[in-house]
Amino acid sequence: MTLPSVDTRVSYPDGATVSTGTVLHVEPLGDGRSAVLLDRTAFHPVDTAWPDQPADRGRMRWGAGEAAIVDGVTGGVHDGELLLGRDLPVRMGAPEWVFVVGHVVEGVAPAVGDAVEVTVDAGYRSALSAGHTACHLASLALDAALADAWTKPVPPDALGAPGFDAAAIQSSRIEELGSTDVYRIGKSLRKKGFDVAALDDLDAVAARANATLAEWVATGASVRIERDDDAISARRTWVCELPGGDARIPCGGTHLAGLDTVAGITVALELLEVDGGRELRMRTAIVPSR
Repeated sequence: MTLPSVDTRVSYPDGATVSTGTVLHVEPLGDGRSAVLLDRTAFHPVDTAWPDQPADRGRMRWGAGEAAIVDGVTGGVHDGELLLGRDLPVRMGAPEWVFVVGHVVEGVAPAVGDAVEVTVDAGYRSALSAGHTACHLASLALDAALADAWTKPVPPDALGAPGFDAAAIQSSRIEELGSTDVYRIGKSLRKKGFDVAALDDLDAVAARANATLAEWVATGASVRIERDDDAISARRTWVCELPGGDARIPCGGTHLAGLDTVAGITVALELLEVDGGRELRMRTAIVPSR
């Protein structure tokens, strides 16, 4: 069966929740599941390399057929072989690879050549988009709140503050209307010049971050995704027009169109003892405007 020779074209970075595409390949996955590859889609899959945002929820319809999309994964084609999800050994954009979206369905699946309409659960997408936007803003606010904790120069974040988030991040999980980020506080971070005593008063750190977030939310700043191409492997950048300048962060997820739809964003911090070391856990919550 022929595999795709060009990347899947994606419209979810522009906010699309409905798309029509042609089936290029159907890959059996076992247990009655199949991965349907389309030439284009509005469905946001999990990124294998940085799986912070869950896949969309949705359905696909073709002719007289219909199926729920129970998962969405990224994949790659190389030397005539299709590798999906965790089996994909390279990052998006690696040369000599074709990158695809695998729409995972159970039971009946469309056939190669069928025209398929994909419809995404818009409410769930919106909640994840809000959580992802809040996650980026929270990381910047945390960087600013810890800006005086460094004794050595470190690479700056998107607003020019010392990049604590980039230096310490272990995992990030986007949730509906929020996110959870985990930072490793260990020897490597101290060697980079971070004074861990800055975390002794977490309430004060959170208060500074929340004050910054409140200022940003009050501006109703616009948010957009910039990209040069609609291929799934194309570089995409999240841009938020904040008072101190545009924040620009590479990102493959989905986002709000602006902070004018947000009533508030807050963070809560917790320091935990884990496996002989310490982790800082940041939970971010967003309150949408009514």
